[in-house]
Amino acid sequence: MNQSRPKAKLSRSLGIPLTPKCVKYFERRPYPPGVHGRARRKETDYKVRLLEKQRLRHQYNVSEVQMRRAFAEAHRGTGKTGERMVVALECRLDSLVLRAGFARTIYQARQAVAHGHIAVDGRKVDRPSYKVQPFQTIAVREKSRDKTPFQVAAAGAHVGARTAPYLSTAIADLRTTLIRLPERTEIPVLCDEQLVVEFYSR
Repeated sequence: MNQSRPKAKLSRSLGIPLTPKCVKYFERRPYPPGVHGRARRKETDYKVRLLEKQRLRHQYNVSEVQMRRAFAEAHRGTGKTGERMVVALECRLDSLVLRAGFARTIYQARQAVAHGHIAVDGRKVDRPSYKVQPFQTIAVREKSRDKTPFQVAAAGAHVGARTAPYLSTAIADLRTTLIRLPERTEIPVLCDEQLVVEFYSR
């Protein structure tokens, strides 16, 4: 699935709305795009696992290479591989910028990081994949705070549905701290990560 596809069509293909704007389109047409979208399709085990992997990948807006790397790192650790993989993805800098309410979507969060608007512990970080550690503080850089998207964020426009118990956020100051690693049950992504593990383990 191409990440450059229109988000509404991609959302319908994956079975989940990827952005707030896509919600109304998805509700109106909650079936895959195309002339055969409404038809009942035969789902093989491989296709089910592939779809679940794609759903997770697109919710975090990461490449296939980044997904495989996250799986490989989780597989080397102890505990449940699927949960470790999701936690690792959640601790990416762009993911936490989104959860803190500094951006409306994961796409906007990634752009904010890549364009140099975000600092970690006072130092500019422009890598969306940067792995944030507990007790590190993320903030919008001082010179970027007067930009309209961040003024909107500071007013609390995006924070309502994205308050995360693993973050301590001062939204008006555009600052948040990762106070601990997330629990899988706290992470708001729709995914059966065990199917993703099975996909990569085949």
